[in-house]
Amino acid sequence: MVQLSKLTLDEKIGQLFICGFHSQTPDEQIKTLIEQYHLGGVIYFRRNVGSASQLADLSHNLQVLSKPLSEIPLFIAIDQEGGMVSRIDHDGVSRIPGNMSLGAAGDLKLTEAAAALGGEELFKLGINLNFAPVVDVNNNPVNPVIGVRSFGEDPKLVAAHGAAAIKGYQNQGVSATAKHFPGHGDTAVDTHLGLAVVPHDKERLEQVELLPFRKAIEVGVDMIMTAHVIFPAFESEEIPATLSYGVLTKLLREELGYEGLIVTDCLEMHAISKSVGIPEGAVKALEAGADLILVSHTMKDQVAAIKAVRAAVNSGRLTEERIDASLERILSLKEKRIGQISDKAPEITVPLTPAEESERILRQIAEKSITLVTDAGNNLPLRTDARTLVIWAEVRHFTEVDEPAHFRYTLGEALAPYFQVDEILIGSHPKSSEISAAIERSAEYSQIVVVTYTSEGRLPEGQKLLIEDLNQRTGGKLIVVSVRNPYDINEIPDVTTYLCAYENRPVTVDAIAKVLVGQIQAEGKLPVTLSSRFPAEVASI
Repeated sequence: MVQLSKLTLDEKIGQLFICGFHSQTPDEQIKTLIEQYHLGGVIYFRRNVGSASQLADLSHNLQVLSKPLSEIPLFIAIDQEGGMVSRIDHDGVSRIPGNMSLGAAGDLKLTEAAAALGGEELFKLGINLNFAPVVDVNNNPVNPVIGVRSFGEDPKLVAAHGAAAIKGYQNQGVSATAKHFPGHGDTAVDTHLGLAVVPHDKERLEQVELLPFRKAIEVGVDMIMTAHVIFPAFESEEIPATLSYGVLTKLLREELGYEGLIVTDCLEMHAISKSVGIPEGAVKALEAGADLILVSHTMKDQVAAIKAVRAAVNSGRLTEERIDASLERILSLKEKRIGQISDKAPEITVPLTPAEESERILRQIAEKSITLVTDAGNNLPLRTDARTLVIWAEVRHFTEVDEPAHFRYTLGEALAPYFQVDEILIGSHPKSSEISAAIERSAEYSQIVVVTYTSEGRLPEGQKLLIEDLNQRTGGKLIVVSVRNPYDINEIPDVTTYLCAYENRPVTVDAIAKVLVGQIQAEGKLPVTLSSRFPAEVASI
């Protein structure tokens, strides 16, 4: 391991930062951060990914760029959670399911297998750090940012699946990250946009929010990511956990005994950037006990944060001993997980995992995850001799957490091998003209399936109005399938046949089709309570 005494203060400070950039090759932003500011790590987003081979080359070229300047390799990080948060979503890379699908499937071996599959592929791409799994307990139906990223609402289930995922990643040589400490599941505010508060007392937090993190620590998770959420039970000041000494040092380090790395969530999120600001946030996070500072997007903010930490050391606000304590943990993990960087460019074969092996695992999870909440209307299985219409609500304005358009595979396509169906595509926030056209068209059909997609906390009003009208017109014979937020039925309580799928990946859509036609049974256990009518069914673990 590199000796701390051989590093300058600027080199030490640079190692505390993980930053993003905006191209598929090393651009001036990332070159400057590595060459002039001694950057310790990079983070990829979809903007950095063109193909598997391109990404492997990028990872290699960044390490080669850094190598002459420092003996310390780079962390190369990504948010490859699976499901809706998958920065790499390209042909040749296995499309790992999201956490709530895994929670519904209820099989720890499959959760570990999925993480191992993803970890093996990340390792081949030169990515050594995954900001996953999410171990937040999702017990707030209107949570706008966690939702299906969680394994469910039962702390023991979340803890068990989180531990399985951590083992899967780290056994493949990729550091896992349990997030968002001490728990982001019971919030109704997206911390990308503002501050959230979890007001519960210590006893409740110990029983629910902290349980999965204790388990993650027990199985040796390499990193824990902070939440930009206020926890009055642990911190008297109205500051988010990321900036709280009471949360990061007293609770996580001292009470829970965590010895690994603490990384902040991105400081450009409004909960930090619009309150204390990014430079001050970086200093306060280190004072609180964080080891790594994440600034994902804007170069001026990245540089300002690095300079603020340097100024804090110069003024005596931060000691060099405090910097060294974090650096020792960083260097130890890099030596353990990364080791020596080869000068030889990587040679990869696409697909990264043989298709037969990958498909077997992914289809098994998908088919075990489909959850039949109710069929009180006795509408299943579909009648193959009936005129059938599928109405598919699709995302048309894509973000980092929505499925890209070029991977769209609809239920109509999945049902085509079984019998003839017609299909209408509408927006997830349909216009009144789309709603009217769908209602008018539906009069021709005796069997209708509506596929809902909700990326916010509640079913969009247009989808709700369409379903209410169709349900009334069909006399309750409508079938609704949610392909993201399982809570959609709370907005359409009169629907008598409702299935949850938690995501809209092709293997999942195929599994939905199989359940609808009766080829397989819906085996999924509801991992969250939808209402008093539909409580969670926690799978035995």
